[in-house]
Amino acid sequence: MPESHAKPLPHPADDPEVEAERMCALGLAVLETEAEALHGLRERIGDAFVAACRHMLACSGRIVVVGMGKSGHIGGKIAATLASTGTPAFFVHPGEASHGDLGMITAQDVVLALSNSGETDEILTILPIIKRLDVPLVALTGNPASALGRQATVCLDVSVAREACPLGLAPTASTTAALAMGDALAVALLEARGFGADDFARSHPAGRLGRRLLLLVDDLLHTGSDLPVICESARVAEALFEMSAKRLGMTAVVDAHGELTGIFTDGDLRRGLDRDIDVHNTRVADAMTRDCKTVAPGTLAAEALQMMQTHKINALLVVNEQRKPVGALNIHDLLRSGVL
Repeated sequence: MPESHAKPLPHPADDPEVEAERMCALGLAVLETEAEALHGLRERIGDAFVAACRHMLACSGRIVVVGMGKSGHIGGKIAATLASTGTPAFFVHPGEASHGDLGMITAQDVVLALSNSGETDEILTILPIIKRLDVPLVALTGNPASALGRQATVCLDVSVAREACPLGLAPTASTTAALAMGDALAVALLEARGFGADDFARSHPAGRLGRRLLLLVDDLLHTGSDLPVICESARVAEALFEMSAKRLGMTAVVDAHGELTGIFTDGDLRRGLDRDIDVHNTRVADAMTRDCKTVAPGTLAAEALQMMQTHKINALLVVNEQRKPVGALNIHDLLRSGVL
């Protein structure tokens, strides 16, 4: 046969523009498929969903989540979400469960089992033990007619029309649907328990939200010998010495009874120098800010930060009920704490 001189068709990888378009098209197709899967779940939030929530609310033990493979990964995330939103939960690998970990499940628990097919061997193996414990079994499955679906106390249908994977093999839309249903359960339970932001913060003390909701100004204060304080009869030069020694950019100014009468800051110094004051002879009472912002002990650090941002100030004094300074903090303390 004669040798062909036809030019071969370009492969997407050989043409960067074609490759980029194809990647974007595939990415959009995945998002559209998974969005359709989530939209399809809306009609499944009904009686079965309510029943599952009630079993989990009534649980005096823990929600024990089981799942294999990708369902196991989703199950782990669901367990973590439940635990962090007021519903104690943990994940148990079903393969390990039949080799001793079933002892982690007690008669006070509820089991939440994930299996898209509903026929996962490792889960079916432990079902008789779960049933013998007489604990509620909530199933998240794409096949309600499966063995898992039939034996479940409550079966939540998380089936999808198709996977986002072009081969129809890799769990994609199905795992997204299961994860979303798990989130729906967690949020419904959160609301039913009256779980609030403070509760969330207590379970996330190291996170930014935890710091904002739990950290008090008391935890950040400069107190005792570190608190800059000077009498209102002192001269500006003495106030500057106190500010330099305590390194907070300000000093509290008090009367003869130790009650706060004002604050002297770097800004007050600049404004005084603009008026050509004599720092050695001018009383600090004549150069300070009298109507200064203060907070009480026990104030959230986040509230102190909001006050400082609103009034464009860099430091705050903390005073007790007798208007006596008990501590001070500045913007750098808040920065170091992670509140900002």
